[in-house]
Amino acid sequence: MTARTTRLRPPTRPIKRHTLRTRDGHRIAFAVAGADNGTPVVVLHGGPGGGTNRSVLELFDLSRFRVIMMDQRGAGASRPTGGLRRNNTRCLIDDIEAVRERLRIERWGVLGGSWGAALALAYAGSQPQSVLGVVLRGMFLTSAREVDGLFLASRKRAPREWQALVKAARCTHRQRLFDACATILLRSRGIASQQAVALAWSRYEYAVLSSAHRRRRTRAARHKTAAVRRQIAMYRVQSHFLLRRCWLGEPRLMSLARRVAQAGVPVAGAHGTRDPVCPVGNVARLVRAVPQARIERVAAAGHLGSEPALRDALKRAIESLWP
Repeated sequence: MTARTTRLRPPTRPIKRHTLRTRDGHRIAFAVAGADNGTPVVVLHGGPGGGTNRSVLELFDLSRFRVIMMDQRGAGASRPTGGLRRNNTRCLIDDIEAVRERLRIERWGVLGGSWGAALALAYAGSQPQSVLGVVLRGMFLTSAREVDGLFLASRKRAPREWQALVKAARCTHRQRLFDACATILLRSRGIASQQAVALAWSRYEYAVLSSAHRRRRTRAARHKTAAVRRQIAMYRVQSHFLLRRCWLGEPRLMSLARRVAQAGVPVAGAHGTRDPVCPVGNVARLVRAVPQARIERVAAAGHLGSEPALRDALKRAIESLWP
C-alpha cells in the first residue's frame, strides 16, 4: 500500500536520471545516486503507483552505496502516467531485472517499503541469483485482510474522512467501499467523479496513517490540476493491483519468501508496532516463512518511512546486511 514520506535534506551528490524503454510501450524512469563503485541497492516504492521520493537517500552513506531509485510502471516519472496496460507484478519484476542488466550490475541489494516490501520479496524470490539481500519496511502481504482493514476496520481512526470517501464513491454497502472506489477510478469516464474519489481516498489514507500518533497532523487540500491528475493516476494503478491481490496474495508471497530463504539471501527490516495499515502481526507471518529474517519491531512507530524511529531502524538493517 502507499508509503508516504516527507521531503528531507537533499543529497550532496548528483543524481543521474535514466529511462528504460520496454518492448511493450512503457518508459521506466530510474535514477542513480552515490558512489559508482559502491554497494548497489535498488529501492522499490510503495503504492502500488506511489512513485519514488528522493528522501530515501537519507538512509544511505552515499560514499559507500550506489542507490538506484525506480518508478514502477504507471508511477512517478514513468510513462504512460497511470498506464494499466501490461502493468502487473510479473512485468514489474522483469523491469527490475532489465534495469539491473542495463546498469551491468551482477547482484544488488533490494529495499522496499509497504507495497515495495511485497515487490522486493516477490522479485528476490523470482531472481535470487541477482540479490545480495533484502531490507523491508512496513510489510504489506497483499492479502484481502489488509485491504479490508484499511477500508473498513480503520474507519474508526478517521470517521469524517471515511464518510467523505463513502460519499465520493457513492457506496451503499460499506463492506464494498474499496470496490466502489475502484469502479469509479477504473471504469468511469467522468473526470469529476474520479477526482472526487482520488482526493477523498488520499485524505482518508493520510488521516489513517497519521492516527498512529497522538498529535494528529493535518494537511491542506491539493487542488492544482497536475497534482490531482497524479493522484487519480496513482489510485487507478493502486486499484488495478489491489483488485487482483497484486497478482500475488499472501500464500504466493510467502512461497516466494521461502525461496529467498532457501537461496540463502539475508532478509532484515523494520516494522512499526503502531502501523495502522500493515499490521505488526505481518512480521510474525513473515518470520514463519523466513525464520532467519531479522525484522525489528519499532515501538510506538507507525507506517510512514519519514518517522525518525523507523528511519533509524532501517539504517541499522542496512548496516547489518552491508557493513
